Amino acid sequence: MREFGYERAVDVSGALALLDADPDARFLGGGTNLVDLMKTGVERPGRLVDVRELPLDRVEPTGDGGLRIGATVTNSDLAAHPEVRRRYPALTQAVLAGASGQLRNMATVGGNLLQRTRCGYFADVSGPCNKRVPGSGCPAIEGEHHNHAVLGASGHCVATHPSDMGVALTAFGAVVEYETADGAGRVPLGEFYLPVGDTPHLETALPAGALITGVTLPAAPVAANSRYRKVRERASYAFAIGSIAAALDVRDGVVHEVRLAFGAVASRPWRAQVAERALTGGPADAGAFAAAADAELAAARPLPHNGYKVTLMRNLVVAVLSELAEEATR
Repeated sequence: MREFGYERAVDVSGALALLDADPDARFLGGGTNLVDLMKTGVERPGRLVDVRELPLDRVEPTGDGGLRIGATVTNSDLAAHPEVRRRYPALTQAVLAGASGQLRNMATVGGNLLQRTRCGYFADVSGPCNKRVPGSGCPAIEGEHHNHAVLGASGHCVATHPSDMGVALTAFGAVVEYETADGAGRVPLGEFYLPVGDTPHLETALPAGALITGVTLPAAPVAANSRYRKVRERASYAFAIGSIAAALDVRDGVVHEVRLAFGAVASRPWRAQVAERALTGGPADAGAFAAAADAELAAARPLPHNGYKVTLMRNLVVAVLSELAEEATR
């Protein structure tokens, strides 16, 4: 690892000023992803600005019945918060599925959203990767890609986003809040991650030098009947090969409202809006769930060795929505 400077920020304005003074600096939260990437040479900041002690560590109700989650709230504290568990159980389940207890104790909400892909080619600085070195190529397309994207990818990158938490937040319409030297801003999580296109190295819509300060969850009564289901290659801590965050409101056998987001199938958490539209107002049964999944997954473009993800996600949609529909009638 290269030598680097270290500063601990005491307030948001001070953190922004430190980053503005050094264009080679990076914000540091829990460090559970950034430090790993520094060890491999993927990230090479000249200075780290530690923001973990900023007063952004609270989960608070909003005036419209939602929740605001500070950027430095740890994943452990988020998962254990009673209002998160009561109002958005799929979020708690996603966080608990995402990492070991030790990592959850360190990882922060803001850092979780900014974590980078776990693609092996991205992590190997000895080879090409368009996300790491624009224009160098994407060896995963012809190489090892069994856990890569089937939705929203391009000929320039087929990596997936690793966050579990981000999938649940996407399903519930979360909004990312940030501060810059020019003032505050907000961006819906559905627009936070940029499409891959021919610029996979441009990953988020955050302005340069911005600091994530929090995430707002709007009021969503449907989220009380929600679930996160993660499929992985081993039962212990591992990244998903497919996951789903789902919420369902069924009235008299009819889908009144539904929320769906997929994980580990695209470069960003994938809001399944085609499936949501297909289900709303229709019957809450396995046939309808399967048809809606097929409609969403019609856009999938799998590579030779990851086509199993299409079947996997279809089965996840049917299984999880069927469970939620049964619970809604109890």
